[in-house]
Order: sequence, then C-alpha cells, then structure tokens
Amino acid sequence: MPRARTAKPATSGSKSKRDTLPSRYVTRGPDRAPNRSYFYAMGLSREQIERPLVGVVTTWNEAAPCNTALRRQAQPAKEGVAEAGGTAREFTTITVTDGIAMGHQGMKSSLVSREVIADSIELTMRGHSYDALVGLAGCDKSLPGVMMAMCRLNVPSVFMYGGSIVPGRFRGKDVTVQDVFEAVGQYAAGKLDRASLDELESVACPSDGACGAQYTANTMACVSEAIGLALPGSAGAPAPYALRDSYAKASGMAVMALLKKRIRARDIVTREALENAAAVVSATGGSTNAALHLPAIAAECGIAFDLFDVAKVFRRVPYIADLKPGGKFAAKDLYEAGGVPIVMKTLLDGGYLDGRCLTVSGRTIAENLRHVKFPKDQVVVRAHDNPLSENGGVVELRGNLAPEGAIVKIAGMNRLRHSGPARVFDSEEAAFAFVSARKWRKGDVIVIRYEGPKGGPGMREMLATTAALYGQGAGDQVALITDGRFSGATRGFCIGHVGPEAAVGGPIGLLKEGDIITLDALKGEISVALSNQELNRRRKQWKPRRTDYNSGALWKYAQTVGSARFGALTQPGGKAESHVYADI
Repeated sequence: MPRARTAKPATSGSKSKRDTLPSRYVTRGPDRAPNRSYFYAMGLSREQIERPLVGVVTTWNEAAPCNTALRRQAQPAKEGVAEAGGTAREFTTITVTDGIAMGHQGMKSSLVSREVIADSIELTMRGHSYDALVGLAGCDKSLPGVMMAMCRLNVPSVFMYGGSIVPGRFRGKDVTVQDVFEAVGQYAAGKLDRASLDELESVACPSDGACGAQYTANTMACVSEAIGLALPGSAGAPAPYALRDSYAKASGMAVMALLKKRIRARDIVTREALENAAAVVSATGGSTNAALHLPAIAAECGIAFDLFDVAKVFRRVPYIADLKPGGKFAAKDLYEAGGVPIVMKTLLDGGYLDGRCLTVSGRTIAENLRHVKFPKDQVVVRAHDNPLSENGGVVELRGNLAPEGAIVKIAGMNRLRHSGPARVFDSEEAAFAFVSARKWRKGDVIVIRYEGPKGGPGMREMLATTAALYGQGAGDQVALITDGRFSGATRGFCIGHVGPEAAVGGPIGLLKEGDIITLDALKGEISVALSNQELNRRRKQWKPRRTDYNSGALWKYAQTVGSARFGALTQPGGKAESHVYADI
C-alpha cells in the first residue's frame, strides 16, 4: 500500500508565513484601511486584526435537538483559537434535520442541504479571506457538508461533532427515535394503542444531540475521527456532556497548530484515509449513506473513490460493534465502552487500518492509538478476531437492475437472499399508503422509484415506509428497493442508491408490476428476470417523467446533480480545479 501523504509547505520563497495567508487581502497595508474599519467596529484590537483569521462555523439552529448545543460549543472553540494566537470569526450555516423532514416532501431538501452547507462555507471563507477553519456539526448532512468544504478549500481544518442525544427510557428499556418510527407501524397494525404511542414519543428524545444510535450522524462522526479530520475521542461524548466543551477548545488550539505547521485538509484526507473511514463504517454497521458521502468528500480532494471502492473496503472489514439499529447498543454505550478509538485500535491490530495516515492532532493514526488498550470488560465492541460477522455491516450489490450499483445494510440481518414479484410505486407517498393499508404479501419486493437525486429531486430517505413495514412485522417477509436513500435507522432487507436512477432511464424505471426480482447480499446480486432484449424494448418506450419542482433550489439541484455512485455531487470537484483557495 502506498504511503499516505505527509504535510508540506503551502508556498515557497522568502515571505513570512503571515504574508502568504489569505487574510492578508483584508488586513494588510494602507489599501485595506476600509476593510480593517469593519473589524474595529466589532471590537477587535489592532493585534487581533493582525493575527490569522480562523472561521468557526456551526450548523446551530432551533430546527431540532441535533443542532441546539452547537452555539454553546462554538464559544470554547473560539477561546482555543485565541489562546493559540489566532482570531476566531464565528458564522453559521443551514441544516435540514432528517427527523423533522422524514416522511413527507420536506425530505427532498435534505441531501440538497449538504451541497448548500459546503457551498455556503466556501463562500463565507472566500468572501472574508479566512485562513483556517473549525467546523462543528450535528445532523446527518451537515457532517459531510462541513468536511467537504474543508477539503474543497484545503485550508488547515479541524472538525468536531456536536454529540449524540442520550437514549430515552420507555417502560424499562432504552429507546431512540427509531423506536418511535417503528411504533407508527405497530399502531397501524393494532399492536400498540394511541396512549402508548403518545407516551413513547414524549420520552424517546430527552436531550440535545443527534439521533442516538449508529445512524447517519453517528456514522459520519466516526468517519471524522477515522479519516483524521477530528481529534481522537472527540466523536464520543453525548451532546449534553461538559467534556464536549473541552474537545471544542482543544479543536480551536489544534487548528492553530496545523496553521503553523502548514498542514492542510488534503494532507490528511488521502486515499488511505478514505479507506480507513470506510473500514470504521463497516466495522460499526454504519449507515448506507456513508457510501454516498465518502465519494463526495473524496471528489473534493480530486480523489477517485466511488461506491464500488467503498464497497471493496466493506467486503474485507468485519462487523464488530453491536450498535443499533441492527444491534443492541446506543451511541452513548459506545462512548462509555471507550469510543471510536477502541474500534480503531482493534482494527489497526488486525491490519484493517493504515496507521501511517496523518491526523489533525499532528500525529499519525498509529501514534494516536499507541497508548489505547482494547478493553475486554465491555460487550459493545468485539475484538477484530471475534467479530459479529466476518463480512462488513454494509455491502454493495450489482446486476442488470443496478449497473451502477446499489447498497444494503446487512448488520443484524439473518436473511440475506430474497426473490419475489415487484410491487411498483413512483413515489414514497404511494408506497407508504400501500404499506399502511397492509396490502403487501409475503415475498413482495416493494419498488420505490423516481426518488433519486434528479428524479426526486433530492434522493429522499425512506424511513417512514421501512419503519412501518418493520412495525407491522414484515421485516423478514418483504424486501424494498429504491433509487432514493435509506435512513441510518432503517433495518430489514432494504436496498438503496439503485443506479442509474429511474429519472435518467435506469432499469429500475423500466420495471412492471409482477417482474421477478432477485436480491442476494452474499453474492452481491440485484437482478430482474428480464432479457436484455426485453429491457431494450421497454427502454425505447420509456419517456422522461416531469416533477412538480420546476423552479427554485430543488430545480437547480436537479439540473446539476450527478450519479449517486460518485456521491451525488453538483460540481466536478477537485479534479477540475486550476487553483486552490488557500493559495490565493
């Protein structure tokens, strides 16, 4: 395996480091007197203005508990920047929180928000010539969005997760929002009364923080440590814990150390680092959405790392962390067992990680883990040689129904093969109505199409439908496939990211009611029992389908978004750039 890149000077020559930083354009020389006057208006001293300017971005808002702790955590991050010799400039960007957007048209905004987050951070950094970046994020798309911006700008950067919610308690057991979604199906099936549903919803989410199991937010939090952009251990503590503020301050100090050493985001996010991140996703039974976000982060660095590359790592790394939704434990339990470092330690010991990769601590993965001991007095994470499954928690499928691939989360699943007739729906709402009416039959393959990046537009998650099926007891009786996405909380035989999507004429758009579909997670197969001749005949008859989104942000997204295989990006990424922001 080739050695990961090490830090190198951003520029050369006789100029001082301060004279090569982007902030020189707004703080240096008599021509910038008008610019500096704005800093004085905000109470900065001449000394503060002359220091490196560090953007501290959060996705704070009051949309959901995922984000509500971030404003508090930003303050110690700014203190850390100041103590280490920088001047912090706090700003915020949007989020769309999936738990609120789920199950209705609002979910079309979710994946789009990832691009808006990355774009808005880029524009703020460019517009104000900030030299480095500390990013704090809490909900699903905000984590990859912030990391994408760091790689796109290629400035010294440190990421910090806002932390997970603590589990709720319902009738003597820990619960998360997943239990509430599944309870809707139980209620529809007559297995749960309304009073119990009301009681559950009122206790399931008791604090600040993102959804409390190995759903997308916690999956990408694990990625932040594994890929090297976050300080070791920073992903673990739940949002209400005061320890998070200590990590925030340390993150602010760390970014200044990176700035002095001229270590940038792309010195850290290498091909080997991306493989490390995919390995931790596999080992923890993480969300299938990681197979969308890792290629997007890679593309910002100009690295080719698509769905199939992610899947190669998934196939070789064992599943070792017994986390919900497929397992028993919540994110808080992983933290109490030792956090992401113990997962990485046993993977490193087993040869599943490249320990030479650089991290924001200024040390390599191996150096960070040198003094970590894998604890044997806990049951949340198994050692690499005693896995829950030899295969990773997420696998890729391919076949005549998905030439560009598809993805399924098999963590906690016993049934890995399914064959049955297609029940075809052109929207999630139509499929949800079908499921709610309990019209499915054992063996069915429910197909939800025209929900891909272009077709949705926005590639919605289907948790409302999959949770309703599971709540009705259909989790081991039917399968579901879509060109949209699944929530990290989805469980059962549910296959997403089917590509090409229906909106561009992919085979999923050619299916008819009753076509026999075969799904095999062991062989990696997703196929329909149709000849090439029949598929070609149907393709000639297929016509593009219009959506109701013919203006605004969703229309604009649909015009530019690419395939899910490559991360559903709306711009060409680092491979096309002729300059890097940090070198202006």
